[in-house]
Amino acid sequence: MHKSLLVLTLTAALAAPAFAADADAPWWDKAWGSRKPFTINTKAEGVTIPGAPGTSLVLVRLHAGNFNFGNAREDGSDLRFVSADGKTLLPHQIERWDALLNEAFVWVQVPEIAADGETKFWLYSGNAEDAEPVDPKTAYDDSTVLVYHFTNTPTPADATKNANNATTGGTLSEGALIAGGLRLLGNTAIKVPASESLNRTAGEPFTFSAWLKPTTFAPRQVLLQMLDGGNGLELGLADGVPYAEIVDGGSRTRTPAGEPLAANTWKHLAVAADGSSTVLYIDGKEYARLDRALPAFAGETTLGAAADGSNGAVGEIDEVQIASVARPAGWVAFAATNQSGTDAATQLMAAGEDEGAGATHKNETLEHMMLFGDIAKNMMFDGWIAVGICVVMMFATWWVAIKKHILLGKIKKGNDEFQRQWKKVAQDLTVLDHDDPEAAKTLGGASKKAIKLMHDSPLYHVYHIGAEEIRHRLTGPKKTDGLSARSIQAIRASLDAGMVHEQHRLTNGLVYITIGIAGGPYVGLLGTVVGVMITFALVAKYGEVDVNAIAPGIASALLATTVGLLVAIPALFIYSFLNTRIKEATSAMQVFIDEFIAKVAEFYPTPADIVPVPLRQIRTPEDAVRQEEKVREHAAGKDLPN
Repeated sequence: MHKSLLVLTLTAALAAPAFAADADAPWWDKAWGSRKPFTINTKAEGVTIPGAPGTSLVLVRLHAGNFNFGNAREDGSDLRFVSADGKTLLPHQIERWDALLNEAFVWVQVPEIAADGETKFWLYSGNAEDAEPVDPKTAYDDSTVLVYHFTNTPTPADATKNANNATTGGTLSEGALIAGGLRLLGNTAIKVPASESLNRTAGEPFTFSAWLKPTTFAPRQVLLQMLDGGNGLELGLADGVPYAEIVDGGSRTRTPAGEPLAANTWKHLAVAADGSSTVLYIDGKEYARLDRALPAFAGETTLGAAADGSNGAVGEIDEVQIASVARPAGWVAFAATNQSGTDAATQLMAAGEDEGAGATHKNETLEHMMLFGDIAKNMMFDGWIAVGICVVMMFATWWVAIKKHILLGKIKKGNDEFQRQWKKVAQDLTVLDHDDPEAAKTLGGASKKAIKLMHDSPLYHVYHIGAEEIRHRLTGPKKTDGLSARSIQAIRASLDAGMVHEQHRLTNGLVYITIGIAGGPYVGLLGTVVGVMITFALVAKYGEVDVNAIAPGIASALLATTVGLLVAIPALFIYSFLNTRIKEATSAMQVFIDEFIAKVAEFYPTPADIVPVPLRQIRTPEDAVRQEEKVREHAAGKDLPN
């Protein structure tokens, strides 16, 4: 993988001057907001091709590394390929488009590829309007009579306009060399009915090409059989050795044996016959030759096995093409390299930098976010239940958080205002024993604005409880001239009870945030586990063990866990922030209660302090009068030392 990236980087660097020279090429159509240049390099620094390929079908592999899928429509319908002159539209056909996995395989007809030079074309995308659709069948020239991609249905459908569709099918393989492929099980016979486009007269040119990955070998494994009575062509493997066999009048002539193929490796096989010879190619190189032309043929074509289903190949097959012309060696070599997906393919064709012409460009962040929409499309009902529960918890968390944040803001302002007013009252607590309860409530005359600010202050609420307790004892029916230690202890108990009540008010609703912290990840994980379990159950049921088959299901299942974490992580930070502010408010109440009790104990003397003379010294009415005067003086503080 790293080697491929290195080759791609070096190739792009070499091609940069060429791209720069074409940077001023006219924009094909302003309705398309983005374009990207491609260069086919058959020079020495690219990939040397033995002869000119001519007009060829080029496979363009698009992925996140060379194409911004956010610039195109979800189905790729706005893609257009234009020649280097910026005017000529090139026919193309999309074999697969997957915006979720950022993967696409597109076939483009490029005219006159040079044998030793550079051929350039442009890829346009990003059309915001409905454009006239492209006929995908025009991607193939008139000489291409059959193409099977093996992508859509088990029974192969012809991708050309000739409609040479098969009548029997096989087992699809989603992860073949080029998008989908077909599994060959040893008895897989794909039958293609006779047609005018497939029939051949004696000596008429012909080309067959395909990709094959054999897994096991046998003395005779038929890959292609085109027999009409005692005439035709057979292509196959003999213990891993490729062969092309011409059947003419019942006699069989087979190409000389060469090196056998390696098992479990993709190989490009091609047979090209002109009017005088038939050549067998392996990976774009001549493997064997027969100096004979093909006989006439007008019968049924069979792929994967003999016509009776015997002697079948075992492995996978992909991208079968049949043409009514003899493709040159350069064409075969180009196809084998371009379609291989190897480092050589990267060297052969390089992509340039994106260019934008208008506001239809989408940034990478938007493209990244759009992936979540693509993932959500594959989510199952079970996953949506988990996501729905997480969303409910998320709304509850944020609703409580917003309400608490507003409340704590009011409390902070109210506490600050109360502290300013309390500094005045703390110097003289006589306001607390006033007959008018409003005097204590307003802290001796605070403004309405200040009272409004203090309305939500826990300190003010606690203070009001203490003021009522003192006023009740000094001005009520059982009034006293001072506060005993037991009275002060009772006042502290009332203040502590008020603080507990205020704590409940501050922490009310935080349980919903803790539920989001603890429950969000588990609910999301449950949705993920169920989604993965169902995905693997479907894989086991349908037998498709391939990344393209299971990746969308697993990605959508993981979305549930992602949503659960999106609930829990913000809730954790929110809870820590709110809890810290609540602790600050609680600490302020504790400090205030201690200060309040200390001030009360200092300002209101106990009855023992008020009676300075023992009762045993009172013997006469005059003593009682003197004692009463001393009590009044003591209460007024006149007898206390300065």
